[in-house]
Order: sequence, then structure tokens, then C-alpha cells
Amino acid sequence: MMVEFLPKEFDVPRVFEVEKFRLEVLRPEVAEIDYDAVMSSKRRLRQVFSSATEWPRDDMTLSENRDDLIRHQAEFESREAFAYTVLTKDRARCIGCVYIDPCKLEKFDCEIYLWVREDCAELDDKLYEAIKAWVSGCWPFGSVIFPGREVPWSKWESYQK
Repeated sequence: MMVEFLPKEFDVPRVFEVEKFRLEVLRPEVAEIDYDAVMSSKRRLRQVFSSATEWPRDDMTLSENRDDLIRHQAEFESREAFAYTVLTKDRARCIGCVYIDPCKLEKFDCEIYLWVREDCAELDDKLYEAIKAWVSGCWPFGSVIFPGREVPWSKWESYQK
């Protein structure tokens, strides 16, 4: 029997807004602006998701990106994992993403990854602090980890073995 990632009665937030940005469920309707953010920040993204990642590929297409967003939305709706797009307040531009995933280690309830596009790097710490406060204040997790931020990738990857 699989343990639920979240209690059934928890109402998962679909939107989170702070002064500089707005989070919404990552979905295919934002594929174009998400693709622009991803492809303009490939080098940065490869550092966000461990040294071993090759995502995004240099030749990734908009269609492949849309397929990823369809998968993320399906995971959100089935409560398996929660991906959010980080938008400007006017919702015209994607400035990054946040991923709240179940943790493979029993020590933590979830692992969270986030990134901002290269030309919005000054918002990285603000997003990190906002997400830490939001998750600790609004989500029912007892223990949260931000791999690559709170624990170095080399150490995190050694835990996975």
C-alpha cells in the first residue's frame, strides 16, 4: 500500500503571490513563456538539478516542453507532485519554476527544487526565502529539504545510493 504524499483533506494551493512574483500551477497554457525561460537559462538549470543532469537539452523543442508541462499538470492533479510556474505579477513572463516532490528518503517529507531564469538571478534568494516561508507556514510537511541549496549535490547524491 502506497503512503499518501499529502493528507486527502489538505487543499493544495493553486496560486501563491508575493510582492515580486506569482506562482500558479505549471500547465501547458504557459508552454511558450516557460520554454523561453528554460532555453534562455540552460546552463543555470543544469546546476539547479545536480551536476548529473543534461536537462534541458540544447535541442529541446517547444512541443517537448509542452509535453513536460502536461505531465507536471497531471502529477499536480493526481497529488503526486506539485510544480508551479513563477510569473511576473502581470503574468506576461515566466521567471522560473518551483517543484515540490515527495522525498525518496524517509528523513524528509518532501524535497523542493526551484530556479529562476538567468536574467532574473537577483530574484533567486527572494524566491527561495518566500517558498521556505510558504511551505513551512501553509503546507503539512514536518521536514523539508532543498537539495543543492541546503545540502551540497555531492552529499545529496550519496544519500540516494
